[in-house]
Amino acid sequence: MLKVTLISIIFLLIGYRLMAQQSTASKQVSTFTIEAPQLHTTKKIWVYLPKSYADNPDKKYQVMYMHDAQNLFDKKTAYAGEWEVDETLDRLNANMIVIGIEHGNDKRIDELTPFKNEKYGGGNADAYLDFIVNTLKPYVDKNYRTKTKAKNTTIFGSSLGGLVSFYAVLKYPEVFGKAGVFSPSFWFTKDIYEMMEKTPKTKAKIYLLCGDSESKDVDVVADVNKMAKLLDENRCYCLHLTEKVVVKGGEHNEKLWRENFEKAYLWLH
Repeated sequence: MLKVTLISIIFLLIGYRLMAQQSTASKQVSTFTIEAPQLHTTKKIWVYLPKSYADNPDKKYQVMYMHDAQNLFDKKTAYAGEWEVDETLDRLNANMIVIGIEHGNDKRIDELTPFKNEKYGGGNADAYLDFIVNTLKPYVDKNYRTKTKAKNTTIFGSSLGGLVSFYAVLKYPEVFGKAGVFSPSFWFTKDIYEMMEKTPKTKAKIYLLCGDSESKDVDVVADVNKMAKLLDENRCYCLHLTEKVVVKGGEHNEKLWRENFEKAYLWLH
């Protein structure tokens, strides 16, 4: 009897493990790989196509470029839970193509940081964005029905992905007209503030979000408030182009980003 019970438990545990490994990605999600010569590697790219895409062969769609693709669509590949981007956009019947770029694992810090940090290094975001702008985006625009202008192109990410998304709209205003900036790692270097101060008047639409319980070592709220103030000073007209949200109790994790993705998406679009 004990032996049977132990075997049952073992099979039950195996079953739970297999269930945990099952993909949760929507049927609207696919992947492809592309050479990234700027980064001396090959990148795996995730693509979310709207539910209406196949039935509307003449329709073109806005595009959102997102970082850390492993965490966007699929619990199986996510490090600590997924954003559920596909489920959210399916529910909204959103007319949006999402291009998710997998991070480079041990190269993630290098890719997603525009300036070096004395302790953590990094600073290779120019090459990463060069890849997106000059290799990936032309491929996407050629192979999918996209609206190619900046007003129809969003860049979105969290943590270091939030930092590089903010940097992207400053460096490439002709490419990215909108940015979702979640829990941005502005602490990584003060150079991002100096860049903001020197940037010509930006017309980018930017959604800033953070939680008030993200870190004991970094005052993320203060960093976001400082950048929002610089943005306000940068604007030369009264249009509401910046949204700043501080989530009470929000921690630095996928739960915060997942639960606030829908509002950010709707405000940006």
